[in-house]
Amino acid sequence: MHTNPDPGNLHKIVILNPKGGSGKTTLATNLASYFARRGPPPTLIDCDPLGYSMRWLDNRSVQAPKIYGFAAPEHCTGKGAELHAWPGSRQMIVDLPAAIPENQLHYQTYDASSILIPITPSEIDIYSAARFIANLLLVAQFDRRNRNLAIVANRTRRNTISYRMLMRFLTSLEIPIVAKFRDSQVFVHAAAHGIGICDMPQYLVRNDIEQLESIVSWLDNWRMRKFDAVAEESLKETAAAGTFTPALAGQD
Repeated sequence: MHTNPDPGNLHKIVILNPKGGSGKTTLATNLASYFARRGPPPTLIDCDPLGYSMRWLDNRSVQAPKIYGFAAPEHCTGKGAELHAWPGSRQMIVDLPAAIPENQLHYQTYDASSILIPITPSEIDIYSAARFIANLLLVAQFDRRNRNLAIVANRTRRNTISYRMLMRFLTSLEIPIVAKFRDSQVFVHAAAHGIGICDMPQYLVRNDIEQLESIVSWLDNWRMRKFDAVAEESLKETAAAGTFTPALAGQD
């Protein structure tokens, strides 16, 4: 796999959820399509042994904006080589499989610039996501203060009990919800043709594009989020060290 000539300029986006059917590949491929249209070509890495992202890429027209794709299922065993993007890519999107062992969580997330967790509104999915996020925070020692973790609500239907239950759960996490995708066949159509919803007629996907752009806006802010997290931690350390000493009133 090719190395990126400027790793410090590479935005590594990891998409994960241990439950199958949560929409990881749908999210990964739609982000890849969006970044491809904007340019330069992103790198899409499929770590799932089933290879759904690579199948999608195989269905993509040669006339479509370029996306570099790699299959790397061995990476999820912890024994594969370090992942690298194609030279010139600014985004490396990593589509992880379901059922990642707990002892792999740190290995898969420690160097990610941004982490997206797609969740669907069902009692089983919410229970699975709650357990997974707890493991991410405790087992993988993930620190929310880094501000690089966000939630994407998938296949939502407003005014349903499951939707309200999902929103209550996500709000309680104090992790940003950057998009709420509706339950729509446009994603099925896009998946079957190797395209993203950004490649479809606007009148069909107007609401969906707004949600996708909301995710992209959060992702594009990755450097500032990183800077803010470091600055906040530095201020806390300075305050704890007693650097700031109140001036004495009435002193000449």
